[in-house]
Amino acid sequence: MSEPSSELKEKPARPLNRWGLGTLSVLQILFLTLSLIALNYLGYSHFKRLDLSREGVYTLAPSTTRYLKDKVLSQREKPIKWIMAFRRSSPFYERVRALAEDYSRLSNRKIELEVVDPLRSSERAQQIIATYGLPLTKDLIIMDARLDDSAISTVDKDNNRILNPNVKIVVAEDMAIFSTTDKQRKITGFQGEDVLTARLVESIEGRARKMYYLADKSRLDAEGDGESSAMKSFYNTVQFQNIELQGINLSGLTEIPADAEGVTLVAPKYDFTDAELAVLEKYWKSPRAAILILLKPGTTPAKLRTFLRSYGVTPRRDRIVTAVGKRIDTTTRATFTYGVDFTKDFAGQATVFEGASSSLEVRENEDDLLNRQIHPVSLIEVAEGFWGETKFGEKNTAYSEQEDHTPPLHLAAAITRGSASDDRFAAETSRMVIISNTDFLDPNRQRAENMDFLASSLNWLMDRQSLAGIGPRSLGTYKLPLLDVQVSFINRVNLFFLPAFLLLVGAFVWSSRRA
Repeated sequence: MSEPSSELKEKPARPLNRWGLGTLSVLQILFLTLSLIALNYLGYSHFKRLDLSREGVYTLAPSTTRYLKDKVLSQREKPIKWIMAFRRSSPFYERVRALAEDYSRLSNRKIELEVVDPLRSSERAQQIIATYGLPLTKDLIIMDARLDDSAISTVDKDNNRILNPNVKIVVAEDMAIFSTTDKQRKITGFQGEDVLTARLVESIEGRARKMYYLADKSRLDAEGDGESSAMKSFYNTVQFQNIELQGINLSGLTEIPADAEGVTLVAPKYDFTDAELAVLEKYWKSPRAAILILLKPGTTPAKLRTFLRSYGVTPRRDRIVTAVGKRIDTTTRATFTYGVDFTKDFAGQATVFEGASSSLEVRENEDDLLNRQIHPVSLIEVAEGFWGETKFGEKNTAYSEQEDHTPPLHLAAAITRGSASDDRFAAETSRMVIISNTDFLDPNRQRAENMDFLASSLNWLMDRQSLAGIGPRSLGTYKLPLLDVQVSFINRVNLFFLPAFLLLVGAFVWSSRRA
C-alpha cells in the first residue's frame, strides 16, 4: 500500500487588485466625508444646549423665554436689530455674546444679531457711527426696534441729539455690579440678562409705563439710606420692569392724572381724608386701573382698611408669629398659591419673609362680591404652625384661640374688578395687589423668589403677563480662601506631578508598542 503524499498542492495566489482597493478606499473616504458634513449640518440646524451649572445660571430665565416667544415679538413684521459692538478683549465679550445669541435663537430670529469688533472691523464701525451718531469708545449693544423708516435721531432746540424712542443703548458697564472696598471700585457681579430684557422691552414699547407713587402717604423712604435702602431696592425693581416711578402728593388732587398706568402706595402711616380716599376710589373704578399696596404690619390707616375690606381683603391688626421653644419668632414661612396666572411659576414653592408681617383676611368667592364682579384671591399662604398674634409685644405672648387669628393666614392677595374671565372685557379690568410686609425690600433681608414675585406683580398690573414669572439671576464673583500650604500643593500638582504622570503614561505606551 502506498503512503499518502505529505506534500499538499498549493493554490496559486490571486493577483492583487490595486485599482479595486484604491476605488474602495476612495469611496470609504468619500462616504465618511459626506457623513461628517451631514452630521455637521444637522448639528448646526438641530441642537439642544445643556446648562450643567448648579443653578442653571447660563440659561435664560422663564420670564425672559416666555417674553421672547410672546406675540409681542412673534407677530412683528420687522425684526429687531441688535448690533453688539464689543472688543474681543472685553471681559464681558464671551458672556454677552452667548446671551445675545440666546435672545436671537429663542425669538425665532425676530432679533437679528450682528457682532462687530470696532478694532478689527473699522469700516463697519464707521458705518455704525455714521448711522446712529454714537461714538464706539465703549462696548455697547444697539437695539433698533423701529417698525418704519422714521429717523434714528432728532435734534432739539438746544442742538442736542435725541435717539428714536424705539432705539435703545446698552453699555457694558450697565451690566456689571460694582462694589467699593478700601476706596476701590471693583466688579463683583454680572446682571446682563436683567439689563438686556429691560432695554428690549423699552425699545419695543417705545416708552416706560408710568406709575405714580403716593409720596405724601408713603413712608418707606425714611428707612435706610443710599444704595442700601429699601426704597432704592423698590425703585430698582420697578425700573427694571420698564416702569417709570413718579412721586405725587395725593393731597389737593381731584383725580389721579390721566396718564397714570398704575398707582403704588408703600408703607402708609397716616390716614386718608374723605376727599383723598374718594380720589383713590374714583381711580380704582376706572377701566384698567392698577394699584400696588405694600403694608407695614398692624399700622394700616383706618379709612384705607375700610376701602380694602369693601373689596374683599381686610388687613388685620396682628403680627404673624410662631413659637420656637420658649421664644416667639416673627420670621414667616409661607407658600405661593395657584391664585392668579402670573403666580404659576411660583405656585407651590416655599419662601420666607423676614421681619414683621400681618395677616390678610381674603374673602374668596363670596356672593356679595361676585355680584359686583369683585374677585379677591390669595397669593401667598402662611405655613402651618403660625398664628396672628393680636397682642404682640406684651409679656408672656402665647396663642389664644379666643383672641388670636387662626389659619389659614394670608400674606398677599390680588383683587380684580370686572370680567377677567371674558376675553371681550378682560383688557378693561382693574387690578390690585396687596402685600402685608415691607421688610422683604430691605437688601439685607431680600430673597430672590420674593423679589421675582414683586416684579411679576408689577408686570401683571401693567398687563404684561408674558414677563411674569421667575426672573433672571445675577452672576456673582466669589473668593476662594486658600492657605499658603494649599496653594503650594496645587502648584506642585500642576507643575510636577501632573506632567510626570503624563510622561509615565507616554513611556508605558511607547514600551508596549516596542514589545
